[in-house]
Amino acid sequence: MSSDRWIQEAIKRPGALRQYVKRKYGKKGFTERGTIKVSVLRDLANEPGKVGQRARLALTLRKLRKK
Repeated sequence: MSSDRWIQEAIKRPGALRQYVKRKYGKKGFTERGTIKVSVLRDLANEPGKVGQRARLALTLRKLRKK
């Protein structure tokens, strides 16, 4: 039996990607609504390590929201 809260369990450090974007891009990395820009997520998704992993997960979660 799989957990109903698998997404919450998959995200080990909530807000870590936002902090990274804030450090690296400043206000230019965010939209007026406060979400991370898709162009920034796509750039970060190509990076190795945890940052790229978190960006790829964020892009995947965007797709789930539209269903």
